[in-house]
Amino acid sequence: MQTVERLDQLVRLARRLGYTVRQEWLGGNGGGVCELRGKKHLFLDLANSASEQLDTVVEVLAADERLATLTLSDDLRGLFERPKAA
Repeated sequence: MQTVERLDQLVRLARRLGYTVRQEWLGGNGGGVCELRGKKHLFLDLANSASEQLDTVVEVLAADERLATLTLSDDLRGLFERPKAA
């Protein structure tokens, strides 16, 4: 599966979990998650590569305890099991 396809699938997954996903130009400053008025917002920086955006989504979803309750393909599950770079 290609990076862009993985990113698309994880963005859809984040939306299913109730995140508002915003893909905006943030000038390469990265993205992440914040909570406003009880709603989680996931920001993806369009200045970043698809791989970097994918890493952002993986990091956010890996911290969400609800992820463990979901059925994921082996390919997507592997994204959450890979070791992080030092």
